[in-house]
Amino acid sequence: MTQDTVFEIKHLTFSYKKGQPDVVKGIDFHIKKGEIFGLLGPSGAGKSTTQKILTKLLTGYEGEVLYYGKPLDSYSNAYFEEVGVGFELPVHFQKLTALENMRFFQNLYQTQAPIEPLLERVGLLEDKDKLVGSFSKGMKMRLNFVRALLNQPKVLFLDEVTNGLDPTNARILKDMILEFKQAGGTVLLTTHLMHDVEALCDRVAFIKDGQIVETDTPRALKLKYGQRRVTVEHYVNGGTAQAHFDLDNIGKNPKFLELLNTQTIETIHTGETSLEDIFIHITGRDVRG
Repeated sequence: MTQDTVFEIKHLTFSYKKGQPDVVKGIDFHIKKGEIFGLLGPSGAGKSTTQKILTKLLTGYEGEVLYYGKPLDSYSNAYFEEVGVGFELPVHFQKLTALENMRFFQNLYQTQAPIEPLLERVGLLEDKDKLVGSFSKGMKMRLNFVRALLNQPKVLFLDEVTNGLDPTNARILKDMILEFKQAGGTVLLTTHLMHDVEALCDRVAFIKDGQIVETDTPRALKLKYGQRRVTVEHYVNGGTAQAHFDLDNIGKNPKFLELLNTQTIETIHTGETSLEDIFIHITGRDVRG
């Protein structure tokens, strides 16, 4: 691996209790600097366990986990200065205000980002003096995201980061994640929201029953699992009809060219499949499961 490799995972295996089946079963993958890497799979597949290992919340694994070429377990607590964590269930002090919460967590780090600009960016500045116990789920999720950025991390671990957010606030967080990447940051993202994956991820790995079964870019996966055909919807006798054509050599297909020249076309679209369909195909499970 190159110097730009942030994490290199080799034959990672983990069981929560000796004698019980492995939850993670010899997985291999790597994450490059400045990359948003999606770890996708159904509930119970091993995603959260893998994240907890990489954030040093779990030890006792087999295999290798290298961070910039050195074993992760060789790093001291200074490692936590370099990572930000936003897991799915926000953890805050309910009887403290948003600002008091952020100041408490900020003081755990040597490197500290300004709090109020982050609160303003996620739309919580006006609520900074309100008790977090009065916050909605979406407000807590946004505050949780701010907390992950308080130490100006190099690596972000995010789990269902936009879950429970309306489209406007979800877009704000996704824009901030992309800006973090553009500034050289690295992200490991787990989510069931395939729209987030398409908007954010450079590469994804699908994990099923503790094993990685497919790794590639979203685009490459959609080309691999999609159909190479074009569907043309056109108007006929006051209604619409569909015609299907193979994508190969379509520019020389006389029936396709005749349709374009003689009919009123409503839509033309390819047989590109969705990441949600790919998720179900690869894992055998509904993306919401």
